[in-house]
Amino acid sequence: MTSSRQQLGASRNWVVKVGSSLVTNDGRGLDHERMRHWVTQMAALRQSGVDVTLVSSGAVAEGMQRLSWQRRPHELYKLQAAAAVGQMGLVHAYEAEFQRFRMHTAQVLLTQDDLSDRRRYLNARITLRTLLGLGVIPVVNENDTVATDGFRFSDNDTLAALVANLVEADLLVVLTDQQGVFDSDPRHDPDARLVREANAGDPFLEARCGGGGALGRGGMLSKVQAAARAARSGAATIIASGREPEVLSRIAAGEELGTLLLPAREPVAARKQWLASQAQPLGRLWLDQGAVRVLQESGRSLLPVGVSRVDGVFRRGEIVSCLDPEGREIARGIVNYDEHESDRIRGQASDRIESILGYVDEPELIHRDNLVLI
Repeated sequence: MTSSRQQLGASRNWVVKVGSSLVTNDGRGLDHERMRHWVTQMAALRQSGVDVTLVSSGAVAEGMQRLSWQRRPHELYKLQAAAAVGQMGLVHAYEAEFQRFRMHTAQVLLTQDDLSDRRRYLNARITLRTLLGLGVIPVVNENDTVATDGFRFSDNDTLAALVANLVEADLLVVLTDQQGVFDSDPRHDPDARLVREANAGDPFLEARCGGGGALGRGGMLSKVQAAARAARSGAATIIASGREPEVLSRIAAGEELGTLLLPAREPVAARKQWLASQAQPLGRLWLDQGAVRVLQESGRSLLPVGVSRVDGVFRRGEIVSCLDPEGREIARGIVNYDEHESDRIRGQASDRIESILGYVDEPELIHRDNLVLI
């Protein structure tokens, strides 16, 4: 056992994410026996003093089974109907299992809108922390019944990472139907090797991960990307097989299961975690290479002189993406000028803002306190 595994096993704040294919036994209704095993292990963690937040997929898949649908529908209204039906069975199953240990659960349904609005984000944060302080197990899922395509989490792996940020978890455990992350696709390469440990955000891993299955929206790529998100608040991530016997208990014991992805940077401030969590920035600022270097290497503010192009419709105080010359997002932040003003002052020195606009609010387009690297 490595020292990092032992330390994480002894950590006191976990987020556990379980995917659709596991919870629903590959779509054949809820797998109550397997859910019982996971709950037993989570209850043991809670009894030992570990805060546990559960992020569980499965509402749509359970709804499909209850409605006798063989294929996941494409129409949003049908997906929302399936989620509404399936969520009843999903949360009841978890509540019944945790009640065996006289533990209370709380259903928490979130949408991207909840985390995009700063006040609602802080409210979700304090609610989850209060539940954990009361010894309650929050069971978190996306509110698929009301979420719309433009404002959905890309998958529940992303949601789990954002929840890890919200509760400032030490460890995110992503249970999947694979053993972990491999250096090539094990379905096609018999020599594929399991990656035991790496840094979260390693581009080598992202380049080797595939897409999602028929039941869920995620895949191994989304899990690796979720680990990078969770790392922003200092959380490590373990991606492991939920079909492994006593998987959570063995992780808690420090056993080397799955793939461990460690945060490579110091945790960022809570406000910047919120900025990084925004899925729908309203505009885009294209930067020249000099500005990219200043942001990435010096941690300074974004000045108008480093911006070559402005896209989108946004107002002062809204969130925009910062792109490098190749169109890759490198940062996002709260902009000090709207899109028209930003376009007029782009490429100009800060001391010319007043002469161009007739006034000056701030010398920066985005102040470094309101900017986070991606």
